Amino acid sequence: MSRVSGPWPPVSVEPPAVHPKAPSPGTELGVHFDECFGCGDEVDAGLRLRSIVGEGHTVLSKFTVTPAHQGAPGLAHGGLLACAFDEALGSAVGNLLRRPAVTGKLETDFRRPVPVGSTLHIETRLDGTAGRKIYVSADGHLDAPDGPVAVTARALFVAVGFEHFTTHGDSEALQKLADAREKQRRAQDGQEWEINP
Repeated sequence: MSRVSGPWPPVSVEPPAVHPKAPSPGTELGVHFDECFGCGDEVDAGLRLRSIVGEGHTVLSKFTVTPAHQGAPGLAHGGLLACAFDEALGSAVGNLLRRPAVTGKLETDFRRPVPVGSTLHIETRLDGTAGRKIYVSADGHLDAPDGPVAVTARALFVAVGFEHFTTHGDSEALQKLADAREKQRRAQDGQEWEINP
């Protein structure tokens, strides 16, 4: 139960329309970009957040807090926890709705400390949509999916066209992402192979 003020969603919403090609429950979700601070593997102090699709309109994510993630001695930095929730909430939107969207607003409620060495289990729910607006919320449990709630969050994402990323993103990073996606597609189609000289 969230202690963040006000009703949620704050407007009348339609039930979320999960995309027919959305991953099924139990599916492990991959990294969307290797250099993403939230889920990527190529960022030294990144969160390396991992997610799977849960039942209903949920995504279950987790990450382990390392010394590189601390703010106060021995405790996770609050801004970094907000980053973890932004990644988990965005993962639910992107994977279940399969619509490009960006964070419009993110609220977090810190209910208890998150120590270095602990694992935060984040359960994200799609709460509804209103036009381009997508409402999501999440609870972060300490050290187990049913552990004590340490952080809650809710967010408004806004659906955008792909031109949002091509207009505002870095062209070299976008090309790197496109190349990685093409290589992944070819591998899935059985068309990717190594040629030894």
